[in-house]
Amino acid sequence: MPQLQTEQAKTHDSLIDFDQFSKLAKSDPEAFEVKRTEVIEQMIQRMPAHKQQRMRCLQWKIDQVRKQAGNPMAACIKLSEMMWDSLVGPGGLREVLERVGERDFELPPKAGVLEFQPKAQP
Repeated sequence: MPQLQTEQAKTHDSLIDFDQFSKLAKSDPEAFEVKRTEVIEQMIQRMPAHKQQRMRCLQWKIDQVRKQAGNPMAACIKLSEMMWDSLVGPGGLREVLERVGERDFELPPKAGVLEFQPKAQP
């Protein structure tokens, strides 16, 4: 199965080679952290400009959880809890989707369309 995952990663425009990252993390944790930070920034820069600041804030929050956790497994559990909260917690995706299904849910008003007259031919 790991071979399949590696092959899938190679077929996409991926910045991460899992096997190389894993070896680097084991052999040189400091270099791994530097490379991890670089790759995360590259991923954020690929996003639309209006989303980049939000992604940097989210990454900062993730980094703080990792720093405060006693070990990688504790960080993983806490980050998993954060993801579940964003899905099923107050204001989460599930709540938003449920509101969309309600009868009194209103879409934002549509913008008016301006009609322009064709330019007169000389």
